[in-house]
Amino acid sequence: MTEQPLRILGLSGSIGRESKNSRLVLLALEKAEEMGAEIEFWDLVEKPLPLVGEEGCWQDANVKEFQELASSCDAFVASSPEYHGTMSGVMKNTLDWVYKDHVGGKPFAVMSTLGGMANSNTLNHMRICLRWLHCWVIPEQLAVGNVKEAFDEDGKLADEEVEQRLSTLVSSLIDAGQRLTQVRE
Repeated sequence: MTEQPLRILGLSGSIGRESKNSRLVLLALEKAEEMGAEIEFWDLVEKPLPLVGEEGCWQDANVKEFQELASSCDAFVASSPEYHGTMSGVMKNTLDWVYKDHVGGKPFAVMSTLGGMANSNTLNHMRICLRWLHCWVIPEQLAVGNVKEAFDEDGKLADEEVEQRLSTLVSSLIDAGQRLTQVRE
């Protein structure tokens, strides 16, 4: 039996690839690809998800495609900016579109970006939400504080320690994804 590469979906709690938060997700996905994973990034500019409860939202083509993609992926990396002590409305709405049938039993890596000092508020709230979806949130997590100074001019993380923590997080996600995929088979 040939081992299939792990499929990892990146989710950003910001709209647009140019946000610092999306940049963090894309860096994680780049590392995952270097480690042999297939990667996907859900771009909310190209394929916006309506607010849950909007008229017609349950038949939205982007929602159906998003749910199918989530079902086909083995693991996820999600990052949200912290707004008023919690995850962004964008991240909450994104997570509201997946259910246990799509993501249950699959591992998630969680990250956050903050304008000030790093803390765990957003990470804890994301963990709670994902636990209700029956996901396995890996123990490693990453909060990048002072986000305006966190990236260099090339879009890479400026702090080597944060860079190493991101590598460790991605490696742990891949390990968990491989183990949980074997259990599901």
